[in-house]
Amino acid sequence: MVRRLLKGGVIDGQTVVVDATFIKAHSKRDPHENFRGDSDPEARVGRNGKTYELGYKVHVATDAKSELPLAVIAAPANENEKKHASRLLDKALKTTGKQVKTLVADSQYSCRKLRDKASAHGVRAVIPYPANQRRNEKRLLRVDRYFRTHGPARERKVYRRRAAVERMNSRLKEHLDLNRHRVRGLKNITIHALLCIIAMLLTALAAVMLRRVEKARSITLLRR
Repeated sequence: MVRRLLKGGVIDGQTVVVDATFIKAHSKRDPHENFRGDSDPEARVGRNGKTYELGYKVHVATDAKSELPLAVIAAPANENEKKHASRLLDKALKTTGKQVKTLVADSQYSCRKLRDKASAHGVRAVIPYPANQRRNEKRLLRVDRYFRTHGPARERKVYRRRAAVERMNSRLKEHLDLNRHRVRGLKNITIHALLCIIAMLLTALAAVMLRRVEKARSITLLRR
């Protein structure tokens, strides 16, 4: 489906944004091992905004132009985003036929492994450096505690495209029920996430077939 959307010009594939979104587990915490689920032992306690909850994270690579998903990995909520970033980039490169030119992510993804991998594939990494990395270098992209960006103007402009993945995650949750489920286990969570993403891509394909490309992101299109 992604390749058909690439061919149809809906997905550009050159600028990819990666991020993770939290999915709450359909389980309570294990009273004996508080870090895991009771009826869902694969679920783990992880960060969800400013709190910690039991659940999973869905790591997604998103096309910045169309705000459509290119690749997805589901994992327990306690696993750091860096752990899955390289594989997510690999999947996005494979899906787009190596058309990716720019990788955008927040400072949580800042690590040498991901930057080196992106560079090896000819991909420019636009990822802010956290305060504890390369402290003495001033002309680097950074984001302060008030979410203000600092650094080269070109990178600051590209970094603003990170909002594409946030809007996509919002549609997955609000319109496609990503965060409303009754399943347990990583395998079933993965299936649930993939079904939500397939529905989103089918909406875009329907818009192309109806010659209403401007409605590619309109989830309500298929409900009418």
